[in-house]
Amino acid sequence: MAGLALRLPLVVRLWRRQSLRSSSWPRLLFHPTVPWSAAWTAEGCGVAALAPGTLHRVPLFPRPASSWAAAAAKSSGKKPGDPQGTEQPPPAGPDEGAVSDAKRLLALAYPERLKLSAAIGFLAISSVITMSAPFFLGKVIDVVYTNPTGDLAENLSTLCALLTGIFMLGAAANGIRVYLMQISGQRIVNRLRATIFSSLLKQEVAFFDKTSTGELINRLSSDTALLGRSVTENLSDGLRAAGQASAAVGMMFFVSPKLATFVLTLVPSLAVIAVLYGTYLRKLSRMTQNSLAEATQLAEERIGNLRTVRAFGHELTEMKKYDNKIQYVLQLAKKEAIAGAGFFGATGLSGNLIVLFVLYKGGLLMGGAHLTVGELSSFLMYAFWVGISIRGLSSFYTDLMKGLGAGGRLWELIDRKPQLPFNEGTVLSQDVFRGALEFKSVKFAYPTRPETLIFEDFSLSMPAGSVMALVGPSGSGKSTVVSLLLRLYDPLSGSITVDGVDIRQLNPLWFRTNIGTVSQEPTLFSCSIAENIAYGAEDPSTVTLAEIEKVAKIANASNFIQNFPKGFHTLVGEKGILLSGGQKQRIAIARALLKNPKILLLDEATSALDAENEYLVQEALDRLMEGRTVLIIAHRLSTIQNANSVAVLDQGRIVECGKHETLLANPNGLFSKLMKKQSFIQNIEHFASN
Repeated sequence: MAGLALRLPLVVRLWRRQSLRSSSWPRLLFHPTVPWSAAWTAEGCGVAALAPGTLHRVPLFPRPASSWAAAAAKSSGKKPGDPQGTEQPPPAGPDEGAVSDAKRLLALAYPERLKLSAAIGFLAISSVITMSAPFFLGKVIDVVYTNPTGDLAENLSTLCALLTGIFMLGAAANGIRVYLMQISGQRIVNRLRATIFSSLLKQEVAFFDKTSTGELINRLSSDTALLGRSVTENLSDGLRAAGQASAAVGMMFFVSPKLATFVLTLVPSLAVIAVLYGTYLRKLSRMTQNSLAEATQLAEERIGNLRTVRAFGHELTEMKKYDNKIQYVLQLAKKEAIAGAGFFGATGLSGNLIVLFVLYKGGLLMGGAHLTVGELSSFLMYAFWVGISIRGLSSFYTDLMKGLGAGGRLWELIDRKPQLPFNEGTVLSQDVFRGALEFKSVKFAYPTRPETLIFEDFSLSMPAGSVMALVGPSGSGKSTVVSLLLRLYDPLSGSITVDGVDIRQLNPLWFRTNIGTVSQEPTLFSCSIAENIAYGAEDPSTVTLAEIEKVAKIANASNFIQNFPKGFHTLVGEKGILLSGGQKQRIAIARALLKNPKILLLDEATSALDAENEYLVQEALDRLMEGRTVLIIAHRLSTIQNANSVAVLDQGRIVECGKHETLLANPNGLFSKLMKKQSFIQNIEHFASN
């Protein structure tokens, strides 16, 4: 390549002299061997065409101080594309934000710097070969005109063989570049998705109360792919276009400084158009991604709850809702199409005008003997390259703005600091940890409804190893007690202690590993029964099938599991939809048994079961409760009578507490009234079943 670079100026000088000696310069300009067409575009040359398009922790980005929630609070009103009742990303920032996002895009690619550097090196090789095409053409013309007879065929054969080898080298370099770019892009996307998923799992529950799942899934899938392409393949396209444009402009000045200066007067106006278009497109891209997230959320909820949709006969209604969502996305896409049509139309027109102005000004210069036909021919080819490169830069800029729009949405998730700690705090030793629980004057309201107090002065004490039943009217806050014990939320005031230590001082991750829960509607994952039971262990991958079978037998689940053709390897379906309520409860109990917790929380664990399943589940629960501190949230007397004491919750306070026999003896007490209602309901159910 170095030898070729040294010989290029000589080729130009020979071409100039031959052109001056020739008396038929118009014939040279329009000679059949000089294809003034798209044959010399990046695609035609065959050496610069661009093919389309692990989980480990790496420090990806600097973490600027930002608060998504604060930005969302400042926004006023909602646009048609804004998700309702969810935490919204802040509006697109000024140009300084674009610069900051661009820096973070480059930081994102830093771990792949070696592969990307190699790819850029191969890009340089292929681009140099591509940009040498006009000189090669000049050499062919020079051979034709300096050897009209004699050894013309031999010289042409030698030259073409040499050029074929050079072009093959360029093609190989281009292929390696594409491979390295695609591999680097996928690694960046994988790392980005792992980082975002990790950040999401560390957020407090209140964040998910305010943010739609579809919005988060859309960011995790669509936005990461868009951003990954922006820092790999799209960056490669932009570098190639910029390098070729720079080389072409440099050669234009080398051939004719006057003509080059005249042509480049068009550049400032194009730059202004590009900046305006990029700013608008970045904002539009953000709106489009938000609207797509809305549509994704709607589709995910309706498909996930298809049985409910079908039971109410709302298929057509949901189709219309989804159609409205995607129609709004289509409206945004039309706006983007109009802006893109204007921008690319303007850049395409500019490329054609460049060629036209070159012919006009070049003709005038040739008429004044200031330019030769060879110089004009070479200049025209480089003008074509400038036009092609401008179009390439336009595409690069468009995709970059889309990437910045997607990146802004991703930075919000990565930078967001959870309001509750994830894995920080005190870990109690086994000698100290007994499981005594106490609520002291707790005041609490959900973050999404701060004006509605759930607890105002809630106090409750549970000795270690005791069984406490918590009852109360519907909506009195019984399940909220479980959420507070799991530290899904923190109280506004007061304290919750474990063995005298405020749970806000404890390591939440450690504390939750020592709490077992069985709820009214237990959540199962769409995998096998064995995997769902093993999920209760600290490390599910180390659990043996024998351990799973043991806890399943204790939980009265072994019999029905063995009746399945695949036994413990039976898939339970999404959220356990293929199992009955009693079967899911017993699998949840087996999962809690495998966890072997010090503290057990039972939230209406038998309320939705028939008599037969209730007996089996209650028997399993009795085994599970042995030797643990247990809080039972229930309203059935069959469940409550096993408790050491009963606390009655009403309007955010404990209004009664004692043995269930003592509370039943008070006919005016709330507990007695609740039990009478429950007994009446059970009698009706029994009568209806018979």
